[in-house]
Amino acid sequence: MGLFNRTKTTVPATTVPAPVGPDLAHLTGDWTVDTTHSEIGFSVRHAMVTNVKGRFTEYDGKLHLDGATPGNSSADLVIKVASIDTNQAQRDEHLRTGDFFAAETHPEIRFRSTSTEPLGDDAYRMAGELTIKGTTRPVVLDLEYTGSATDAYGAERVGFEGKAVVDRTDFGLSYNAALETGGVLIGEKVKLSFDISAVKAA
Repeated sequence: MGLFNRTKTTVPATTVPAPVGPDLAHLTGDWTVDTTHSEIGFSVRHAMVTNVKGRFTEYDGKLHLDGATPGNSSADLVIKVASIDTNQAQRDEHLRTGDFFAAETHPEIRFRSTSTEPLGDDAYRMAGELTIKGTTRPVVLDLEYTGSATDAYGAERVGFEGKAVVDRTDFGLSYNAALETGGVLIGEKVKLSFDISAVKAA
């Protein structure tokens, strides 16, 4: 009888806790990217042996941060293609042509976020749509929150660093040249980097 009278013990199901990051509720609001203290850069393999690095010097960016619920945060960035700078004028002019960005007919690169995911600590992942040369493709940014402060002029600032990798041929930037020793002149994978300082809107 004792065998059948035993009370059945139910083991509660375990749940995986959501990643916990810093308390950023004070950051909630709208922010404008400060282009004088930010940088949007890239690097691409050249001649199979090294990397060419460059940046864009003209762009506008808006952030909406929800510090209490980071998943509600969003970003919108517009880059002026003609501002590309690889520290070599002839190469920059070639990059503005139809072989690459076609700056006259497609003067802007745009990124619009679609979701934001906290990963724990200071790490976040932002998915979005990147439009280059009239073609839109999904892209994922890995972001790190680098801090917030009130500067010497009383402006509230927040900082993020980010990175992503895209295939330039997905956007119609397919120009290349074969090397005599094998391989190609320009790599297809482009590493994007972001160092962002944003100021809170009044």
